[in-house]
Formats: sequence, C-alpha cells, structure tokens
Amino acid sequence: MESKRQREGTTEVQDELKGVVSGVKEEIVEAAGVPHGSFSNHFVSKEAFSLEILDRYFANSRVVIAETLRNDAIAPLKRLRSYIDVSIAAIRTHEVKNGCLVGNFAAEASDHSEIIRTRISEIYTELREATAYCLRAAVKAGELPKNFKVGDVADFIVTGLQGAWLVSKVERDLAFAENFKKTLFSTVLA
Repeated sequence: MESKRQREGTTEVQDELKGVVSGVKEEIVEAAGVPHGSFSNHFVSKEAFSLEILDRYFANSRVVIAETLRNDAIAPLKRLRSYIDVSIAAIRTHEVKNGCLVGNFAAEASDHSEIIRTRISEIYTELREATAYCLRAAVKAGELPKNFKVGDVADFIVTGLQGAWLVSKVERDLAFAENFKKTLFSTVLA
C-alpha cells in the first residue's frame, strides 16, 4: 500500500525533477523518501512510473474538465474561459517553472517511448474532444455561428495552449498564455 510520503514524493518528483523520464531511479526514490528497492517493487521501469505520473496528473485534469468544459450548467464560452483560467492558475502556483506535465512528457519522452507517446496522444485526443464538446454547445447556444469549424478550432485551442504553456515555462512569464487567451476570445471566437 502506498504511503502518504510516497504520494507526496511522487508529486515532488513531478514538480522538481528536470524531467521525470530522464530522472534516474536514485533521484526518484530520494525525492519520494523511500528505500532504493522500493522503486523496483512498485514499478517495473521508469516508463511504468512515468505512465503512473501521467495518469495521476490527468485524473486531476479530468476533474477540471468536468467542472469547466463539460459543465452544461455554465454558458459554453464561459466554461472555456474558466478552463483556461484554472489552467493558468495551476501553472502560476509553481511560479511558471513546470508548465504542463503532458506537454513536458510530449517534449521529453515521445521520441524514446512508444507507450508514453501513445498515452500522450490519448490525453490530447481527450482534451480535443472535451474542447469540441464545449464549442458544439456554444454553436447550439448561438454563441458561435452555425458554420463554425468546431474540430479545427478545438485542435487549434489545445495545440495553441500547449505552445503557450511551453513558452510561458521557458520565459517564466504567463503573459504568453494570457495573450493566447485574449487573442482566442477577441479574434478566433469573436
């Protein structure tokens, strides 16, 4: 059974290591505060550990998606704005040092691990579907025109946000994400 210290250590690893996939086992177990043999007892490889981190991270993202993009009680474009605002706030809590974990994995691991690349692709598909769901609701509610290209714009939003998170991380400045949001709502969705 996983201890609270191990769970907290997993989060610390996620937050502090330069790259989870490139991190060595010793760094991982040290950050988690567990014996060196523990890693092998719980994970068959760093790849398996990485998938667990991705799944835990995205489980939290699914909660945000349910409360924003897929929340039919809120006006559709307001949900989209809320999703972006919540994401910006989450990145701000780590002083913009971490960016988006999914994007970090995409940059670090997708060339080296087919199973991680596939999982990242599945996550991006789920993000695009949730965004498209919200945009279809906006069309239905009359917030966007009937001929609005929902799929294309959903792809644009997800990929554009990933780029904005990455540049914000590099520059340690959320102005890039804020600018994306401003341009999205004042131009693309106007």
